[in-house]
Amino acid sequence: MTVRALVAQEIDTSPFSAQWTAKGHTLCLGHWEITYLGMPVELPEERKSDDMGTWGIYSFIYDDDPDFAEGQEEEEWIVDNAEWLAECFLLNDILIDEQHMRWFYQAVNQEDWRCGSCGGCL
Repeated sequence: MTVRALVAQEIDTSPFSAQWTAKGHTLCLGHWEITYLGMPVELPEERKSDDMGTWGIYSFIYDDDPDFAEGQEEEEWIVDNAEWLAECFLLNDILIDEQHMRWFYQAVNQEDWRCGSCGGCL
C-alpha cells in the first residue's frame, strides 16, 4: 500500500477536491480540475471536458424545482462508473474502495453541470 493510500485511510473527510473551470454563461468551455490529497488527478481523456452525469437540478431558470432534476444519484452512478473510476484511481495511486468512490462522486457533484444549464447558448 502506498503512502497516499495509507494517509487517506486515516481521514474522515473527503481527500478529493473538484472544480469545473468555466463559470457563468460559458460552462461548456471548461474542464475538470480534480485533486486527491492536494495532488492533481489525471482523468481519462473522454471525461476531462464533459459533465459527470451526477444527480442535480441543472435548470438555470428553475434551479430549485425537482421536476428539472437529472443525472444519477450516488449509488447508481458508482455502479455505472466503477470500471473507469477504478482504472483512474489505479493510475493516480488512489485507494480503490467504495468510500473513495463516494468521496469522488460527492466532490464532482458539487461542481457538475449540464449543457444548457447556464443559459449561455440560448
